[in-house]
Amino acid sequence: MGASTLMGIGTRAMAANFASLQTVGNNIANANTQGYSRQEVQLETAKGQYTGAGFFGQGVNVATVTRSYDRFLTTQAANTNSLAEADQARLDQLTQLENVLPLGESGIGHAARQVLDAFVDVANNPQDSSARQVVVTRARELAARFQSAGEQLNTLQGGVSQDLRSDIDTVNSLARQVADLNRQISALNGAGHAPNDLLDQRDQLVSQISGYINVTTIEASDGSVGLFIGGGQSLVLGSSTNALVAAADQFDPAKTQLALQEGGIARLVPNNAIAGGRIAGLIRFQNEDLTAARNLLGQLAVAVSGAINQQQALGLDGGQPARPGDPLFSVGTPRTLPSTENAGDATFSLTVSDFTHVQASDYELRFDGTNYALTRLSDGSAVQGSPFDAATLAAGVQVEGLTLQMTAGTAAAGDRFLLQAVGQAAPDMRSVMSDPRGIAAAAAVTSSFSVNNTGTARMASLGVVDAAAYDATQSVRITFNNDTGDYNYDMLDASNTVVSSGTGTWTAGNPILLNGFSLSLSGVPRNGDVIDVAPTTAPAANNGNANAFVALGSSPFIGAQTVGGTLVPGRNITDAYASALSDIGVRVQSARSSAGISATVAQTAEAARANKAGVNLDEEAARLIQFQQSYQAAAKMLQVATSVFDTLLEMTGG
Repeated sequence: MGASTLMGIGTRAMAANFASLQTVGNNIANANTQGYSRQEVQLETAKGQYTGAGFFGQGVNVATVTRSYDRFLTTQAANTNSLAEADQARLDQLTQLENVLPLGESGIGHAARQVLDAFVDVANNPQDSSARQVVVTRARELAARFQSAGEQLNTLQGGVSQDLRSDIDTVNSLARQVADLNRQISALNGAGHAPNDLLDQRDQLVSQISGYINVTTIEASDGSVGLFIGGGQSLVLGSSTNALVAAADQFDPAKTQLALQEGGIARLVPNNAIAGGRIAGLIRFQNEDLTAARNLLGQLAVAVSGAINQQQALGLDGGQPARPGDPLFSVGTPRTLPSTENAGDATFSLTVSDFTHVQASDYELRFDGTNYALTRLSDGSAVQGSPFDAATLAAGVQVEGLTLQMTAGTAAAGDRFLLQAVGQAAPDMRSVMSDPRGIAAAAAVTSSFSVNNTGTARMASLGVVDAAAYDATQSVRITFNNDTGDYNYDMLDASNTVVSSGTGTWTAGNPILLNGFSLSLSGVPRNGDVIDVAPTTAPAANNGNANAFVALGSSPFIGAQTVGGTLVPGRNITDAYASALSDIGVRVQSARSSAGISATVAQTAEAARANKAGVNLDEEAARLIQFQQSYQAAAKMLQVATSVFDTLLEMTGG
């Protein structure tokens, strides 16, 4: 041992401290670099030299440079950010959706009431053409609002599909970069030192991918990392990648779903397996929120147009001669969409048979090889009467205001069909009447009360309620035979010949239903009182049907249900529109709450990761001074060693 040993120790010390200073400087330079992990030089004691006096140290060696990294915190930060991005993407779309159904005078509910309220002036003066023209104009405005709202929903769908394609392209680009980094990292795996900067870049890319779609990471022995989505499908495996693709929905080509291209085959990724990322938020909005809004709007369009068109058909218009009124509206028809994966060729038709019972939902029809199960998708419940056999469907079944019928072909086991009852009703809604004379203001029947009646009974309302049962060639004479409401009736032809007779009992608050008409009375009839109901002979001045239109405003004809044989009444126009707004509003508030919570959780997780891996400038400044002093001490050691060596040389030379 001698001066040379001391010089070696000093040299190693200077090199170690210089390496530390360099690393600290690199940390300070990258303090604001996104994804950078603080690095630290790992030192180890050099192997000691054995002498007779024991082991003497040989200084210090630089073992490696490590990064401050915690796999759990990094994974947690990526996963929480993935959920936050999903919630925010859904909230952004729901905020746009909320604007489609406005409140107040600009809303559809107000426009629908305006149509029916316009009949007040028609009822006051049925012959006033200007009052009739107002109805036609209001009807045109209502159809335009439904159509506009439906088209806005279609525009939102188009935007979602475009965003999904853009996000998928971004994920594929990021995945290729991860695969390239895997290749570089694997190549350096045998060097014995971790390529910290490459690892940071890869972690940053994985975090960015998680913002678009949640991924599971699995590290391999060669240093590469595999990325998996959808419960096990590989996106990145070593230096190779599988591409995500935007696939058309198997039922509705307007919708976009996520698929993974593997070996030339695009396999759909189950929606319930995509738990996070913008893509998950967009798909959830498309499949749940947008579909619900489209069906709520469609239910309103079908019910409102159905009620008004039906009332039109029950009255007489202002033509010469008068005839039953033609429809004011047309709407989009129901659709039956077979899955692209079906093996059979069965086809089905779907029509609205009772607009009052139509629900705001799509349906799925699934064939198990024997029977067809029909499921209401809005709540996942089986439709009453389901499952159905092929013979029953071939004859046609009535379900929730719809008629479903197999029209041709044969289904194979596993075949599925999406039934869109009202999804296309609003965007295809049109006002189909332009002539104000076409407004059916007159009732098809008129009542008269005998002047000899002793009771106080008067007509409260009268109109045809069942066009199929009404016979316009017959009149009805009702004769009360006691004071408790019992009556006899005679059906008379044009020559007043009795063609049929019967009996009935009137009770207060309940109408008399005969020959397809409904007669409601105010007051009380007495024994011997006579009421005649005959086809209207002077429709120009009659306002019976106009009054019935006005009454529609408070009638609960939207969304009725029959549960276990019991009728559950629907809602009127105002309540139904308010309920639709409430449904959308609840979704928006729930999404806003979820987005706020998940964003806070993500920020907390990222702060925890940053506290572990981030650069603290105060700490680095202190370490800079520490290593500077250590470097200066090592330099002093070399100076002393040099002085000792010079002294030895002088002594030897002397």
